[in-house]
Amino acid sequence: MTTVLDISRVSKRFGDNLANDDISLSLKEGEIIALLGENGAGKTTLMSILFGHYVPDTGRIVIHGRELPPGRPREAIRAGVGMVHQHFSLAPNLTVIENIMTGTQKLWALRSSTNAARTKLLSISDRFGLKVDPDERLGDLSVGEQQRVELLKALFNDARILILDEPTAVLTNIEAERLFSTLKEMARQGLSVIFISHKLDEVMAAADRIVVLRGGRMVAERLQSETSKAELAELMVGHRVSRPVREPSTPGAVVLKGVGITSRVGGVDRLKSINFQLSEGEVLGIIGVSGNGQAPLAALLSGVLSRTAGDLILFGKNVGNLDVADVVAADIGRIPEDRNKEGAIGEMAIWENVVLERLPAFSRAGMVDRKAGMTFAREIIDAFDVRGGAPRSRTRLLSGGNMQKLILGRNLQQRPRILIAAQPARGLDEGAVAAVHARILEARRQGTAVLLISEDLDEVIALADRIQAIVDGRLSPPVDAGDVDARRLGLMMAGDWSETPTETRHAP
Repeated sequence: MTTVLDISRVSKRFGDNLANDDISLSLKEGEIIALLGENGAGKTTLMSILFGHYVPDTGRIVIHGRELPPGRPREAIRAGVGMVHQHFSLAPNLTVIENIMTGTQKLWALRSSTNAARTKLLSISDRFGLKVDPDERLGDLSVGEQQRVELLKALFNDARILILDEPTAVLTNIEAERLFSTLKEMARQGLSVIFISHKLDEVMAAADRIVVLRGGRMVAERLQSETSKAELAELMVGHRVSRPVREPSTPGAVVLKGVGITSRVGGVDRLKSINFQLSEGEVLGIIGVSGNGQAPLAALLSGVLSRTAGDLILFGKNVGNLDVADVVAADIGRIPEDRNKEGAIGEMAIWENVVLERLPAFSRAGMVDRKAGMTFAREIIDAFDVRGGAPRSRTRLLSGGNMQKLILGRNLQQRPRILIAAQPARGLDEGAVAAVHARILEARRQGTAVLLISEDLDEVIALADRIQAIVDGRLSPPVDAGDVDARRLGLMMAGDWSETPTETRHAP
């Protein structure tokens, strides 16, 4: 197999943080490499250097025998490198073909080149099985379809080396399986692929070779056929990893109850007469395929969405529509699904983000107490192992997983009475997932009522006491977590509630 890429002795430092430390690796034609590591291990930094977003402090990159000029993405694209970022760089108001052509054609040439571009796009689409409608508006596509457009854009630019940063972070299991099937077909046709991941199942299923980074250094390299998930997990974090176990408990008083709640967004009912109740010291799991009403439910309980019908009973009192101030005053913690848009403000310092929702508690005479805020931030950084930042650091400099740990710590360091946790372990490595799950179970033991919204069957089964499925804005009757397995939950997510012990047995 021909070597198409050589990364030689690359190092990169951001202030005091050594993100990459003397890393070397090669990639062969038709090979799929998984770049595995904890959050903040240096995976995205290394690939950003390859694509020209960052200039390395030391080292060189050679593609097809030619050294790549550092810090020049256009040169990387010309050399055949395509990168699909974790957060898509697409315009939702443009069509698929317009997104594909933007940045690849001169503005005054777009109209005259559209027919040729359409022909090329459809040819690539057929070749790799990436079916799209060139005239579909991007904002009307699912997340999986949008990722398909990102792949097509890279292939449209004649990429021969594809880099994918956490490609399944926002995909359902079915979409992820389709993606890796496509990547294997690409490899069979001679493309080379590096995908960044922390998910051991997908790494073992898709990669030919696995490179493990830890603390900015390359600590291991394994053929997929010669390793195991247990070994990889230990290589990632430097010690054996085990998930916490939920202990039996007796829930306390009901603290939150919804009766017949309906909520409308854009003239459409997104929540349809749902019923639920949550007690002290209990985890209620809400499981469902993305887009079935999880986001409106979290928004409603976080004070950013109103209901149009039904009753919400909080601590025994029938309340009106909550706003964010009501939620904070009621000591309800929130872990939003989208940490970048809703969980933190990237340009603000870490200490500013951790006190933002509770400014009165960190203020004196109308002035923010910076010292108290930075002390609180340091407590969270230490207790939740937030790596890559200090209290004064810009939050955007954190990796996605470390930003998630910061948000979790902000909510759990001062124990809330209720925690709304939407996808709390999304984007986290194996060690961080175990730590987050342990924190949630500890909050449960201390009496916090946790509403867990997740698309991960294993996560819900591991953490929840009771489980409800959400389908097309409707909630199934609750089932005891001890009475279900992944098969039954899968049926519930598909709308089959025939095994539930109530009158309502099928989602409309």
